[in-house]
Amino acid sequence: MILKTGTMLQERYEVLEQIGSGGMSEVYKAKCHKLNRLVALKVLKAEFTSDAGFVSKFKMEAQAAAGLSHPNIVNIYDVVDEGDLHFIVMELVEGITLKNYIIKKGHLDGREAIGIAIQVAQGIEAAHEQHIIHRDIKPQNMLISKDGKVKVADFGIARAVSSQTMNSSVVGSVHYISPEQARGGYSDERSDLYSLGISMFEMVTGRLPFDGENTVTVALAHLEEPLPLPSSYNPEVPEELERIILRCTEKRPEGRYRNAAEVIRDLRHALLSPDAKLRTTGVKEKGKAALPVPPVQQNQNGGTIRISDRELELIQLQSEKTGVQKNAREPERRDRQKSAYKKGRQDEEATQLEKLLTVLGVLAAIIIVAVVLVFLSRLGGVMNRTTPTDETTGSEAPSTAADRETESQAETTLSQKEVRMPGLVGDTQEEAEAKLKALDLSMQVELEASDDIEKGVVLAQREAADSVVPRYSKVTVVVSSGSDKVELSGLGLTGMTLDTAVLLLEGKGLKTSVAEEASETVEAGTIIRFEPADKVAIGGAVRLYVSTGPAVQTFAMPELEGLLEDEAQILIDEYNLNTGTVSEEYSSDVGPGRIIRQGISPGQEIEPGATVDYVLSLGPKPVKKQFIASLEASYPLMVSFGPGAGSAEIQILVRLKQRVNGQDVYTKLTDVKSYSANTTLDIRFDRIRGADGVLTGEVEIVDLTNNVILTSYNVSFTETEVSE
Repeated sequence: MILKTGTMLQERYEVLEQIGSGGMSEVYKAKCHKLNRLVALKVLKAEFTSDAGFVSKFKMEAQAAAGLSHPNIVNIYDVVDEGDLHFIVMELVEGITLKNYIIKKGHLDGREAIGIAIQVAQGIEAAHEQHIIHRDIKPQNMLISKDGKVKVADFGIARAVSSQTMNSSVVGSVHYISPEQARGGYSDERSDLYSLGISMFEMVTGRLPFDGENTVTVALAHLEEPLPLPSSYNPEVPEELERIILRCTEKRPEGRYRNAAEVIRDLRHALLSPDAKLRTTGVKEKGKAALPVPPVQQNQNGGTIRISDRELELIQLQSEKTGVQKNAREPERRDRQKSAYKKGRQDEEATQLEKLLTVLGVLAAIIIVAVVLVFLSRLGGVMNRTTPTDETTGSEAPSTAADRETESQAETTLSQKEVRMPGLVGDTQEEAEAKLKALDLSMQVELEASDDIEKGVVLAQREAADSVVPRYSKVTVVVSSGSDKVELSGLGLTGMTLDTAVLLLEGKGLKTSVAEEASETVEAGTIIRFEPADKVAIGGAVRLYVSTGPAVQTFAMPELEGLLEDEAQILIDEYNLNTGTVSEEYSSDVGPGRIIRQGISPGQEIEPGATVDYVLSLGPKPVKKQFIASLEASYPLMVSFGPGAGSAEIQILVRLKQRVNGQDVYTKLTDVKSYSANTTLDIRFDRIRGADGVLTGEVEIVDLTNNVILTSYNVSFTETEVSE
């Protein structure tokens, strides 16, 4: 049942419009009148409400998810039953789904995909910490708000699990479903990580890895087919990110990451590490051409489904039939699927092996030299003992220069007290340490920042090269700690979204400030430029200039005061303004129908479409006319009651009687008051207001005690102008 606009639920939630529809529910934008805020209502579709077990599960799981509170999870406020309606009240996120964002852009660049994946993984991690698995992770359930924050939605099919809870039904989106879910087996946190890996694959390639004619075909592909390398479709996918995707999507859960925290760690390393290897356009693996990236498959079924018992039986049967072939091909598939991951490891191991061989070569050379020196020294000793002396002088026979050099080296070697300091500048720290160790010297390292020398390379040495130093002594070398500045120009900040740029810079130990700037060419919310433009020291600040979109032209507000309303309206239309509230008031200075004042002051800078209020003059305030009379008289009550009634109490009322439109009209001039019969009434009225247009009347003295008119006085009224 589709809810109509204006429908009120729970006497609290007013339905405003339908904003989405999924496999099991419809989503509406609504207003909560109790808390005066906009919310989203997720209403279970009618075909599911007849299944009492499913409804109970829907409510139980939503209530479990309502306990989650995290910046990257859509908050659930309430779970409600109203008749046949079952719905969840949740946070309304104004923005776009990740699925639509991918369709809009074709595919995402590596850094943006990593930034989004980190936020999604943080939301998943928070849910897993509460023992809640989502089981339907997909871009359709990831919302990107207008400020760039990513939130995971639709925990409506998640369930609270413990280590003993088994999956009772296969629920999910078949293009993102994990092999164990497709098989109807045990689902845990690693099932969500598999679906996250498929979502990351779609982010960087703009397509899904598996497709087919029906649910069974796609599910079997998840069970049996190796995942294509993302770089086959997009050669610019960073190698680190590709390895993360491949590990997330291992067929066997034990081959994946153990938890979301490990995924977040590797994603941050891929984003922040300056050594992260990135593919560039046109660079492909040797012998492999990149496949063309097809348009995004918008017709793929991304909705949440329940795999029927019949479909599950077909999947399990087909999986068993192909089990032998699959097991036979499994080593080959596993090798192909992990080739990218192993390639990085092999490159790293090769580099380490080269370094090890270099060190071993140096050590071998040193050992050979030492052996030769020892041999020469011993040979020199033998020669010293057998060399004949000059019979005339009794001294040894003269020696050649080569003999003297050999003798000098032999003496030094034999002493074993001193060695010559090798030249270390330009060596890596490991190479320098190996050289010194071979000479029985120990190394003390001093670190010094350098913008020019690579980190880990020797900058200088305190003991000069070729100088003689004591054997077994400690020598000091200065090693580069790398630049203490971050090279901003190579980070690709320009064109990056604000959230991703801030995350990247803060991860490198930098502070950020933001300034907005209009741009005709750069999309709103995207970095236009940054300062400084080259390098900044760690702990320093980077100012990011964010596009607000095309600049809005402003102009000075025209003067409307003193113009007739029609004239003012012509100016308002000419300047593309809107008429706001028009009020009226009297003015003795401004003629009727002209504008006294305007809501926006003349000359103030405004944008097209601004709303202008103004006040119209009614002219001078009119003078009101009244009919006024006066009376001054005295009346002794004894005239009516006689001297014997002096102690009697009488209630007296004084009133005005006039003939208005053929009828007697009475106006009370005094309140009822008690008098003794021997009192003389003092009757004095300066301004008696009569009926409009009536020039005569009578003032009557009425005895209310006896209900008689004691006397009356005729009065005449004069027309008088009175200002209000």
